[in-house]
Amino acid sequence: MSAPNPSAQSREEHPYAVFRNADFVRYLLARFIASFGQQMIVVTIDWELYERTNSLLALTMVGVSMMVPMILCTLHAGHVADTYDRKKIIVATTGWLGLASLGLTFVSAFTGPKNALFPVFVYSLLLMIAVGRTFLWPASAAFITRLVPRDQLARAVTFNSGAFQLSAVLGPATAGLVIWLTHGTCWIIYAFNALAALICLSLVSSIRHVHPVVAREPVSFKTLVQGFQFVYTNKIILGTLTLDMFAVLLGGSVTLLPVFAKDILRAGPHGLGLLRAAMPIGAVLCAFVIAHRPPLQKAGRTMLTCVAWFGVATILFGLVNQACLGRFIPAADAVWFWLAFGLLAVCGAVDNVSVVVRQTLVQLLTPDEKRGRVSAVNSLFIGTSNELGGAESGFTAWVFGPAIALTNATGTMISTVVGGFGTLAVVLAVALIWPQIRRYGKLS
Repeated sequence: MSAPNPSAQSREEHPYAVFRNADFVRYLLARFIASFGQQMIVVTIDWELYERTNSLLALTMVGVSMMVPMILCTLHAGHVADTYDRKKIIVATTGWLGLASLGLTFVSAFTGPKNALFPVFVYSLLLMIAVGRTFLWPASAAFITRLVPRDQLARAVTFNSGAFQLSAVLGPATAGLVIWLTHGTCWIIYAFNALAALICLSLVSSIRHVHPVVAREPVSFKTLVQGFQFVYTNKIILGTLTLDMFAVLLGGSVTLLPVFAKDILRAGPHGLGLLRAAMPIGAVLCAFVIAHRPPLQKAGRTMLTCVAWFGVATILFGLVNQACLGRFIPAADAVWFWLAFGLLAVCGAVDNVSVVVRQTLVQLLTPDEKRGRVSAVNSLFIGTSNELGGAESGFTAWVFGPAIALTNATGTMISTVVGGFGTLAVVLAVALIWPQIRRYGKLS
């Protein structure tokens, strides 16, 4: 029997050993800065649209605008990530996103508050952003697997997810504070995101690692769909992606947070920023806990349990806001706000466990020559669940609200509670259809 490798053993035991890798640190810092800027503009777009239009359907169209390019471009994005230098793809798409942010800057600064064309301009630029993100995500997800040794991948994914969640804490909170301090001057935030994209581009360009490009396959329907074929034949990956997609699609209430902040909790733009930061705060705390623990021993069962708790916390979040609006239980506005904040933080913490398990499994179970295409499928599932979920939440809130002569606030709360119950139903269905997920053991 061969002796264990002491260096590999020390890498696995030390939770921060991955930070000795300079290329990984550059990548992580670049991702944090870019995500920080992106998170700022996400909350800013939602607030500015709702402030200018007071329409739930305007928020619904944000998700639609982001979703359509993902569906149309995902196959090509995965093929590109497998056949071209992934670092160059990240640099190019980051520059593209920076240009889109400049466009938002000019639209916000030079269109009046009552300009009917403002939403049209915003949706057009969101389409541009969605195209860039669709090509960026699979290249970025597959790129990280070559930056670290295989035994460090789970921790690298954890810290990568943690960096994103940390940016999602600071970005919305900063955006809400800036909007409040500048009395709604949103173009400043869009301009900052353009600068963040430039900094990210510079950091990624300095990474020494070069992605070895395999012999390029000609673009054909067969090569494009190989990512979907691999996901379909690997039932564990298929089940985890399906779980995430439908759970977030039904249970996501992030798109409706401007309504909660403005019409229910009466917290204004700075309150919206804090609410948007609540889930990432929970996720960051969870990431540090995961990083200091051994790899999950019952990863599949843990993931299912956490998604179920996501549904429960979503239901309670909707009921708390209903109680706040109806004043069924007398309490100060601050009490209701922080209770809602805490429930969103719980959602973020349990959701992060699902994210780490899913992303680690996708990278571990996929051969490198297909990682770009499989990561593209993963991005499609994630993007569809987030954006289509936002559109679904906005439309459902409209159906249960203004469409039947009720208020935006009432429709929003009903939509949230119904979505939480839908998430619980999805967990039960996935556990029954793919029992191998329940039985999946150690995450390594």
